[in-house]
Order: sequence, then structure tokens, then C-alpha cells
Amino acid sequence: MTTLISSNRSRGVKNSLARWFITLGGISVLFTLVLIFLYLLYVVKPVFESAEIENNVNISLQLVNSEKVLATGVDELQEVAYQINDAGTINFYHLKSSTKGVNKAFNLGDVALSQSLLESDDFAEKKITSIVDSFSENKLIHTVAGKTLLVAPSFFASYEKDIREIIPQVNYPLGQDALIIDEQEMPLSKLSFAMNDELIVFVGFTEDNRLIKTTYIAEDDFGSSNDGYDVEYETVFQEIDFEHHVDEVHVTPDLNLAFIRSDSTVYVYDLNEEYDAELKATITPTLKNSDTYLTSMALLSGSSSVLLGDSSGRVSQWFEVATDNGRQFKQIRTFETDNDNKLSNAITAIHTERFRKSFYTMTNSGLVNVFYTTSDAHLWQGQLVNAATEAFAIAPRSNGLITVSKDSANNINLQTFSVTNEHPEVTWQALWQEVWYEGYPEPDYVWQSTSGSDDFEGKFSLVPISFGTVKAALYAMLFAVPIALTAAIYTAYFMTPAMRKKVKPTIEMMEALPTVILGFLAGLWLAPIMEEYLPAIFLLFFFLPLATLITAFAWHNLPNEWKEKIPETLAPLLLIPVLVLAIYLAFSLSGVLESTLFQGDMRQYLTNDLGIDFDQRNALVVGLAMGFAVIPTIFSMAEDAIFSVPSHLTSGSLALGATQWQTLAKVVLLTASPGIFSAVMMGLGRAVGETMIVLMATGNTPILDWSIFQGMRTLAANIAVEMPESEVGSSHYRILFLAAFVLFIFTFIFNTIAEFVRQRLREKYSSM
Repeated sequence: MTTLISSNRSRGVKNSLARWFITLGGISVLFTLVLIFLYLLYVVKPVFESAEIENNVNISLQLVNSEKVLATGVDELQEVAYQINDAGTINFYHLKSSTKGVNKAFNLGDVALSQSLLESDDFAEKKITSIVDSFSENKLIHTVAGKTLLVAPSFFASYEKDIREIIPQVNYPLGQDALIIDEQEMPLSKLSFAMNDELIVFVGFTEDNRLIKTTYIAEDDFGSSNDGYDVEYETVFQEIDFEHHVDEVHVTPDLNLAFIRSDSTVYVYDLNEEYDAELKATITPTLKNSDTYLTSMALLSGSSSVLLGDSSGRVSQWFEVATDNGRQFKQIRTFETDNDNKLSNAITAIHTERFRKSFYTMTNSGLVNVFYTTSDAHLWQGQLVNAATEAFAIAPRSNGLITVSKDSANNINLQTFSVTNEHPEVTWQALWQEVWYEGYPEPDYVWQSTSGSDDFEGKFSLVPISFGTVKAALYAMLFAVPIALTAAIYTAYFMTPAMRKKVKPTIEMMEALPTVILGFLAGLWLAPIMEEYLPAIFLLFFFLPLATLITAFAWHNLPNEWKEKIPETLAPLLLIPVLVLAIYLAFSLSGVLESTLFQGDMRQYLTNDLGIDFDQRNALVVGLAMGFAVIPTIFSMAEDAIFSVPSHLTSGSLALGATQWQTLAKVVLLTASPGIFSAVMMGLGRAVGETMIVLMATGNTPILDWSIFQGMRTLAANIAVEMPESEVGSSHYRILFLAAFVLFIFTFIFNTIAEFVRQRLREKYSSM
């Protein structure tokens, strides 16, 4: 009795420990899933945060009352700012105080460098009328006397005893002598330019109403002028036939086009010919009403789009689109400033970022709006300064702004602002809806995160890769489910116990085969064979089922005395040579069928005659390879569910006169249906999350096409391919985490549906 009590007590302790450990394990799994969910949200959250602009530094500038600031700027680290006034002087100011400067200690607002830009004897009249900016550090200065100078404010870092100081300097890419833009040396009322290492193109409008184009052709690189000597160049002067007055001129950074605005019409000229400029297009925007007119124009980063602002506060984006009549400029988007004060709603200036598609608009009232074109996002709206803005600039890294304004007391203030706008290109619309990208004929779903071009714009639509995930899983399941379930039914219900003990472990061992091996074989071995013997692959879909039915029919009609001579365990093995023969026959007939029906090349026939694109690594290859990987999962779970059906149910059904097939259909499959459904959903979950097979067996092309002859890119494969090359914290990096989150949601939904249906099926058939 004492031993029995001791045994019961020990068993109770073990049961309690087991219960607590199992409970702790379950809670740990759930806690881990919640942590994964929260971490993904933590990484993804910043891409959907609104832009923020905050004031940093205010400096009161000491200028002569008559002087006016025409341009301003700041270094990349926002430690030194500069302004250029109409007297031809550039002043650099410290934006931070330091008691340990490399040269000497300095305070906030101290002048780091002051330099006159017009030192050459060519500039007798040292009065600047305009300063032309470009998508670089170079600035073109034009004086009242019609003299022009190219300057480049720049910065370099100096280190001494681990102390960094930003040192400003002024470079003259073409020397300090005046440049001749107009052959007649007339002053220019409007001027724009763009340059590369070999060419500089100037387009201007003279005070005597001539539109001119001047080209400087370097005998060496223009960049070599900073190495200590002047560049030799040839000058080509040209006058453009133009009969209107000019309000604005802009030359694209690639030197291909010039946009000339005259009132509310924009004329586009082709500058590719060195000695000619032809009118390429005329842009006449549709304005809100007859009282509305164009007030400003700017070029967007990348040389493809032009932005047009009007008096109603709207900005429209235009770029070339391929049409049946050739490439034409079309209005793609419209941005509204949402300002109710219509009297001060006119767009007075548009400032674009150097490397992104963001732009800032300013109105008569000083209201500033921030937009991003591709995502069609209105990022920020507010008042930066409560005074008239004389100069405005965006920091080189687009993380700051600098303004120079004059208040009512004629005090000149230089202010800097920090800009938090890391991911303007990411919105729900850009991720899940069609977007009209520059150069595309129409809106589309596009994933293209990288390119070899500096002016490339990332395209982050999750639709193609989500579609690819569904497509790959669908074709894999179409191949795997019929084979796995029929194999499970036969193994569990019809196969002899002796043979089942060999077949079931063998199939389950297939699950241990690394998917990287399957992907390797599919991409390098299976895909070329399928391409070469494409007719044979389609013949197999008919020959294998037909051979199986013929064999079964023949076996059914064999005399009983013949059947009795073959052991029941070996009977199914008779199908193996028949299937091998069917495969051999299909491949033997492939060439004949290809020559007879497809002109000797089925792939060329599909491409040329039917217009069906064919990739060697396509959905058909993925379906076979990934289906092969999923079969063991579905088979094992479904076979266990069918085999676990209580024997008294099948015995009772057979005793009541039902046949084996009736018992299978009406009793066994219904009772096992919860387990069978769970098996299918587990297989689907694995197919959705599969990485290596899809990565190696497809071309990884993110396209929207159900064709079995084209590939796809899945969420999992996309993460595996692009995560190593993404910059930590970038939009690309965070969107890849968003893709992982979407994949997590996919599997969570599938598992939830599976569990819900399984419970309903269990409740429905538990009484059997």
C-alpha cells in the first residue's frame, strides 16, 4: 500500500511538471510570435510617419540696407551656411559654436569666410541681378552689365586632434573672368544652364528679346579647372527662333531639353544638336478657370518631369509618355495647396530636391507645402517664417532647409530648419495601387528597387511580389494536392500493412531533403530538360493517368488464378514499369510532335505565333519542384488522419453492405476531413513561405502574369535576394520588413482559416 501511494504521488508530481512545462512552452511560442509581430511593426512604422520641419538656428545678418540676398545654401552637415548678396559678396556663417576650432574658437553666427566674387577687371559694375541655380553646387551669377560668372561654393572637413571643422571655400570652374553668353554681349533678363564634364549649355533671353543658346565644349574635362589650371573650350553661339516674351527658362541636367515659359504656355526645345535647337513640344495646361494663369515652373530631379504652378495654388506634373503618335508630354498629377485664402494662394516659387522627387512650394502669403510626386503625397504644410523670404535652399541631404528673410523692420534673418522626411516615396497608395512612373506609358504595379542610374527612382509596389507568392503556391498545390491526397488514401486504406511500413517512412524521408538541393536541381537540370522536351511534358499529363487507368483495368480483368500467383504486397509495384514506359514514350514522341504541330520548335511557336512569352525558369518548373517538396507534408498528415479513423466505423459500414469505395467516400474521408484539410493548409503554408526553390528555379521577375511559361518573384525570395544589399534604415530596407510582415499575415490568415474549418469539421463529424 505504501508503494502504491508513493507511486501515485510520484506520478502526480510528474503530471504537474509536464502540465506546467507544456503550458510554459505554449505561452513562450505565443509570446515569441507577438514579439516578432511587434518588431516587424517597429521597423515598418517609420515609413508611414508624416514629415516634420522644426526651426534650428536663427542668425541676424549684418548687411548694408541696400543690399539684397539673392542665394543661400548650407553644407551637408549643416554646420556652415552661406549667402550671396547683390553686391557680389559671399559670406559663410558658423551654425554651431566651438571653443576648440581647428583654426580658432568661434561662436554661432560668426563669419567663417567673406569673399568678393567679382574680383576680375571684367566686372566694373559689381551689381548682381540674378543667380541661377542648378542640380549641383554650381551657381551662375549675372550682373546688371550683362557679365556672367560661374562659381561653386564648397566645403571640406579639416581635422586636428580628433576635432572636425568645416572649412568653406569658393571655386571657379571656368575661371574668374567673365563668361560670354551672348555673342552681342547684351544683358540677359532670363538665364538657365546645365553642365557635365564635357559640355555646358546656356539658354537665355536677352533684353532685346532674343532667345539664345550658347554651348561651351571642353577640350579637356571642366572638372580639371579645380586642379589648378583653366580649361580650354570652344564656344558655339546660336539664336533660337522665338517670337514671345520669356518668363522662365530651365535646362534639364542631362542637357537634352530646355523649357521656356511664356505666360501660361511652355515651349520645349530639343538641345541635343550642338548647332540647332528645335521646338519639340508645346505644353498648354488646363487651368482651373479663365482667371487662372501660370506663375512658376521648376524641373524635377531626374530630368524627366516639369512642374507648373498656377495662381490658384495648384501644381501640375508633366512628363513624356509613349503614345501611338510618338512621345508626348502629358499632365500626370495635380497637387493642391489646400489654402482657403485664395488671394494669397498663388504659387510664387517651386523648389525641388536634388536627388529625390520631393518639392516645396511657396505662396504669396509665405505658406510652404511639401509634396512627393510619385506617391502623390502631401507631406507637410505650414509657415516657416513670418516675413518676406528673399532666399530659400534645401540642404544637400534633403534633411534641412535654410531661408533668408527680411522682417518689417528691415532686419535680415538667416534661419535653418531640420527636416524629418526619410521616406516620402512610401504610402499605401504607392505600395498597393497602380503608380504612373516617369517614362512609363501608363500606371502600373512595379517592383524595381535598384538601378545603375543615379537619377533612378525606386519603385516599391508590393502587388507583383505578393501576386508571385500566390502564383507559386497555387501551381505547387495544383501539382502536390492530388498526388499527395490520393497517395495518402491508397496508403492508409488500401495498401497492405507490410508495404505501408516501407512506403510511408520513405515518403516522409523526402521531407528531409534540403530545399536548396531541390531548387538547384530544378533550376540547372529540370528547367533545361523541360525547355528542350516541352511537348513531352504536356504529354505526360495525359500519358501517366492514362497508363494508370489502363493498368488498373487490365489488372481488374485478369483471371483470379493469375492474380493469386502475385503476392498482394508486390501488386502495386507492377505499375512502376508501366509508368516508366509511359515516360519513355512521351519523350520519344516529343520530337515528332514538335516537328508535326509546332514547326520544329514549340518554344518559338509559342513566342512568335501565339505571342506567349517563355522563360526557361518558369511557373511550371516551380510548380513541379515546389510541389515535390510539399507532397511529403500533405501526405504524412493526411495519411495519419485517414489511418486513424476508428476501425469500428469502417467495419460497421462494410457489415451493412457498403462497398469499400462507398465506405471510403461516406465514412472514412468525412471522418478524416479535419486532418486532411489541416494537411492541405499546412502544405499551402509551406508553399507560401518557400524561399530557395523559388529563388533558384525562377527568373525572379516581379510581374503580374498567370502564364505557366513565365516566372515570378515571391515575398520570401525577394527578402532573401535584396535584404543583404539594402541600406539599414532606408525605405528599401523597411519595405522589405513590410514584405516580411505581409508574409507573416498571409501565413497567419491561412493558419487561422485552417483551424476554424478544422474545428467546424470536427464538430460536424465527431458524432460518427
